Amino acid sequence: MKLYEYIQQGGTIMYILVLLNIIGFAVMITKFWLFNKEKSNAGFLADEIGNKIKERKGQQDLQALIEIAKQEVSSYINQVERGLNTVKIIASISPLLGLLGTVIGVLVAFQIMSKQGLSDPSYFAQGISMALITTVGGMIVAIPHFVGHSYLLGMLDALESKLEKEVLTRVL
Repeated sequence: MKLYEYIQQGGTIMYILVLLNIIGFAVMITKFWLFNKEKSNAGFLADEIGNKIKERKGQQDLQALIEIAKQEVSSYINQVERGLNTVKIIASISPLLGLLGTVIGVLVAFQIMSKQGLSDPSYFAQGISMALITTVGGMIVAIPHFVGHSYLLGMLDALESKLEKEVLTRVL
């Protein structure tokens, strides 16, 4: 059986899962690229943030400068982090959509069974098949998004740590 046939057999839920998968992978690929780019530009970014902080250096004590530096880095990281929650949401709702498809498939199977009995098991099997396909589809979408989200968070933490160290060495 071809992939398109599986998607078609899973119904609307499978089309939603495919759409979420495309969106999630687009966001993950973009973020992988962006985080790598930002990591290589960390020195330039640290200079930029450091210059902002040095303008206030005469007005602040050392502890206040450190806190301002951390706030500036945190603010920048929040900007870079935007969109990452989309991946987490997709990873979280995909299994639930798969479960919804399972429930719908079983419901369809029982409706067919109540109307026609089990004289032709192929009708009953279509509902069960839909149930299983959507469950698998939900897991296939969720697992790489969970892994990708975790990996991206690790990359973001590494970027934040590197940037914070470089900013503090330039300010102090």
